[in-house]
Amino acid sequence: MNRDLSNFRKNYVKHELLEVDLPKNPLELFKNWFEYMESLDDSIEVNAMTVSTIGKDGFPKNRVVLLKEFNVEGFVFYTNYESDKGRAIQDNPHVCISFFWPEVERQVVIKGIAEKASETEAVIYFKSRPRGSQLGAWASSQSREIASREVLEKSIRELEVRFEGKEIPKPDWWGGYIIKPLSYEFWQGRDSRLHDRIQYDKVDADWNFKRLAP
Repeated sequence: MNRDLSNFRKNYVKHELLEVDLPKNPLELFKNWFEYMESLDDSIEVNAMTVSTIGKDGFPKNRVVLLKEFNVEGFVFYTNYESDKGRAIQDNPHVCISFFWPEVERQVVIKGIAEKASETEAVIYFKSRPRGSQLGAWASSQSREIASREVLEKSIRELEVRFEGKEIPKPDWWGGYIIKPLSYEFWQGRDSRLHDRIQYDKVDADWNFKRLAP
């Protein structure tokens, strides 16, 4: 069935992004936007972000993951190193992450280089996860084909017995990536599709910004 979506349209009028308000470091602006989103509503998953990688087949692939930390070094998330995204990053560490916060009509797109986070940090974070999530990391051969849902559930039951009364160690194949930014684009929706787009690019140790046409 063909469906006409041409009338799906919204006008953006909530905020503006002007050069006079821009900090020298884009991380400061990201932090301001992120904390503003946190203040709005506890039900908003403000740390949900799209991670884009390039696979061996040459196609980009996007998926939503949860940001677990950001600082002057970069943006951190955790995953199975043998997953599609883990294997893609191993072959090509150039990645893109993006955040979309429709409640405030904002997007942030960040290009950077992904590196494995330290093993120490990965262990600390793994221990902080709920026990069910820890077992899930052991049970799932992420991105690999499995015969059925029952296979996964059987694996969980076996792991519950295996680790009963014990601390669950972090699997060797699971850990973190830190994405070290090379560019940021901040997008603020504006009236009549004349959106504000500010791009920061890293030049040596400094950041330069410019305005892009919407």
